[in-house]
Amino acid sequence: MLSKPELILAIESSCDDTAAAVLSDRKVLSNCIANQTIHQAYGGVVPELASRAHQSKIIPVVDQALVQANIDKNELTAIAYTQGPGLLGSLLVGSAFAKSLAL
Repeated sequence: MLSKPELILAIESSCDDTAAAVLSDRKVLSNCIANQTIHQAYGGVVPELASRAHQSKIIPVVDQALVQANIDKNELTAIAYTQGPGLLGSLLVGSAFAKSLAL
């Protein structure tokens, strides 16, 4: 009997880029990244702005990764997210989203 491949959604939100990828049997099926250009005006990353941008970008980025991989979220067997190091607020956005999606 053939077993189904593991389908893993990986979420990255440690600093100022929001990213999501879908992997299957060590193969990257999709990799989507949303950059935050708002920080250019300040000469560096502003933590509060970064976490707010993650909140607005995480759903579209994850949706795009799932579509590109031709995967429904119900097919996922695991969800991974960056735990650290990184900006606390940004990490919390990724963590909360991943845990909510896993429910």
